[in-house]
Amino acid sequence: MLKKISSRLLFNLRLPKIDLQTLIPPHDLLRDFIYRRLWISILISSFGAQITLLALPLTAAVLLNATPTQMGMLTFAEIFPYVILSLPSGVWLDRVRKLPVYIFGEIFIALSVASVPLAWWLGWINMAWLYAVGFLIGAVNTTAGTAAQIVLTQIVPRERLIEAHAKNALASSGSEVAGPATAGALIKLMGAPLALLADAFLLLTSATILRKIRINEVREVPEDAHFWRDLKTGLQFVAHNHILVALAIMVGIWQLAYNAALVVQILFATRILGLSEHAVGLSYVCMGVGTILASTIGNRISRAYGPGICMIAGIAISGLGWGLLALAPASHWGVFAFALMLTCFAIGGVFIFINFLALRQAVTPEHLLGRMTSTMRWLILLPAGPGALLGGWLGEHFGLRTTLGFSCSCALCLAFFAWRNPTIRSITSLPVLPK
Repeated sequence: MLKKISSRLLFNLRLPKIDLQTLIPPHDLLRDFIYRRLWISILISSFGAQITLLALPLTAAVLLNATPTQMGMLTFAEIFPYVILSLPSGVWLDRVRKLPVYIFGEIFIALSVASVPLAWWLGWINMAWLYAVGFLIGAVNTTAGTAAQIVLTQIVPRERLIEAHAKNALASSGSEVAGPATAGALIKLMGAPLALLADAFLLLTSATILRKIRINEVREVPEDAHFWRDLKTGLQFVAHNHILVALAIMVGIWQLAYNAALVVQILFATRILGLSEHAVGLSYVCMGVGTILASTIGNRISRAYGPGICMIAGIAISGLGWGLLALAPASHWGVFAFALMLTCFAIGGVFIFINFLALRQAVTPEHLLGRMTSTMRWLILLPAGPGALLGGWLGEHFGLRTTLGFSCSCALCLAFFAWRNPTIRSITSLPVLPK
C-alpha cells in the first residue's frame, strides 16, 4: 500500500518535459534544425580550441623554456600555410563539396594535437615538433576553415549572415568562459601536453555531429575549367571590389598587430606577472566574458550604426587593451590589466569579424565564394606572419612591453585612418547582390 501511495506521489510530482523549441524565440536561427547542429558542433570544437590555445604555447613556454623569438616562430608556423595554400585551395573548393572537407579537417586536427602528448610520452617533444604540429593545423585550417565558412552560407540566408556570425561567436564565447578554466585545471592536473587529448576528443565529437548534417549542394564545374585562369578570376574579383579591398587592408593590418601581441602575452603573464598555468587559464575566462558581451550586442550595434562603424570600434577597443597591459605594473593590478586586456581583445575581435565575414560573403556570388574566401584569408594573413616574427624579435631585444605598445599604436592608428576612409565608414548595412 505504501509503495502504491509513494509511486503515485512521485508520479504527481514528476516534472513536465521541457521542449527546447519553446525556449527559442519564434524567428531565431536556432529553430532551424540544420543550423542548430552546426551551432552545437561549433560550440564543442571551440571548447577544445580553448584547450589548445593555452596548452600548446604553455608547452613551449613552460616545458621547453621557449624564447620570445621561438614563440614567434611557433605562431608563424601556424600562419605560413595560409600564405602558400590559400589561393589554390580556393579554386579547389569551388569544385568540390564543402561539408566533407570541413569534417575531414576536424578529424585531422584532432590527430595532430594528439601527437603532442604522444611525443612527450616517448621523450621526443621539442620545439621542432611543435612547429610541425602548428604547420599541420594551419595547413588543414586553410582549406577546412574556408569550407566551414562556405557551409554557413549554404545553410543561412545571406540577409541573416551577421546574425549567424554573432550566434557562432556566442557559441565560441560559451567555450571561452568555461574552456580556459577547464584547460587550466587539466594542465595543472595532467600537464600541458596531456591536456591536448581533451581537444582531440572534442574535435572528433564535433566531426561526428557534422556528419549528420545534410546539404543539397549543387556543384557546377564548367567543362572548360582551368586552374590558373580560375585562380586569376578569383583574384580579379577581389581586386575590382572596392569594399573587399578596403576590408583586406584594414583587417590585414589589424592581424599584424594582433599576432605581434599574441606572441608575447603568455610570456608576459608567466614571466612578468608570475602567473601559474592554472592562473593563466582562469584569466582567459575574461576573454569569454568579453565575447559573450560582444556577441549579444554586436548585431544590434551593426544594425544601429552600420557594420563599418562597428568594425572601427572593435579595432580601437582591442588596441586600448594592448596599451593597458603594456603599462601595467608587475602586481595584482597587472593581473587585473591582463584579464581586462583579454576582455577588450574579445570584444574587439567579435565586433570586427562578425561584420567582416558577413560583408565579404554578402558581396560575392555563390560560384566565387571559395575563391573569394581563400583570397581574403590570404590577404589578411600575409601581414600576420611578419607580425608574429616582429613581435618575437621586439620582445626579445626590447622587452615584452615594447611589443604590446607597438600593437596598441598600430591598432589605434588603424582605427583613426579607417574612420577617415569613406568606404568603411559609409557601410551602413549589408550590400545586396543583384538578381
